[in-house]
Amino acid sequence: MFSFRDLFQWERFVTPSIIKLFFWLAVGIVILFGLSGIASAFKMMTANPGAGILMLLAAILGVGCGVIFARIASEFILIVFRINEHLGALRGRGEI
Repeated sequence: MFSFRDLFQWERFVTPSIIKLFFWLAVGIVILFGLSGIASAFKMMTANPGAGILMLLAAILGVGCGVIFARIASEFILIVFRINEHLGALRGRGEI
């Protein structure tokens, strides 16, 4: 992980260490919104069953897409930091 001193020094990036936390927070938020959508869909089914079923499918699809998007965004951030590390290693070897 990282130490408290890393917050005030610029030799090491902190973001790669905490990106997993942000990923799981995003997944939790997506799941909570999905559960809210599912509850609304069940409530809608009492008034209009067709619209309720469509709303239920949309909520489930939305949760799946949200989790995938959170993963893609997290991996993109990690890729940017890995590219930086690899470029630093190349620079250290004198190839660039």
